[in-house]
Amino acid sequence: MGVFAVLLPTGWAYADTARYRHTPADVPETPVALVLGAGIANGKPSPLLARRLDLAAELYRRGKVKVLLVSGDNRVKEYDEPTTMRDYLMRAGIPKDRIVRDFAGLDTWDSCVRARTIFGVRRVTVVTQRFHLPRAVALCRAAGIDAYGVGDQSMGGGRTDATINGYLREPLAMLKAVGSVALKPGPTIGGEPEPGVHTALASPPH
Repeated sequence: MGVFAVLLPTGWAYADTARYRHTPADVPETPVALVLGAGIANGKPSPLLARRLDLAAELYRRGKVKVLLVSGDNRVKEYDEPTTMRDYLMRAGIPKDRIVRDFAGLDTWDSCVRARTIFGVRRVTVVTQRFHLPRAVALCRAAGIDAYGVGDQSMGGGRTDATINGYLREPLAMLKAVGSVALKPGPTIGGEPEPGVHTALASPPH
């Protein structure tokens, strides 16, 4: 019974979000891609985060999204996920004015609810790994966003161990997610509305 209780939320997330999870080719166009942080080291994205950023850049080049909202942890000065993410995307050729940073995306729920309440996002494509995608899409939709998702498969190329660990951790992470869906808490770090996404969307196309 204990195992069933742990796995049930994961099964719900997979079933409930199936119609919202897509490939880069068939995902509906949305104004914004929400790229979720996944760790940095020595000023560089982790292998999993690099894959997320590559996927977000692909969506931008395909015309599937217009603005990339990069959301990660910057609780201490020495650890700045969003700026590392922005710099990586700029090196990949994404214009700086199409990248908006959220410095307080401390976890998946915070990134989703801040996208909605702080940045005013109403429709989004969530970008993460496939093992994380059902939970991420479910949480963003629970936060009031019309959310779709694209996930990086991430196996191989030095990312296999991290991917397997990700799949193993997801059932426990989903237990926490159920609480967020039910209670809908505000973000850990709130703040005034920020116009960055709307400013980027209003700027002339490149």
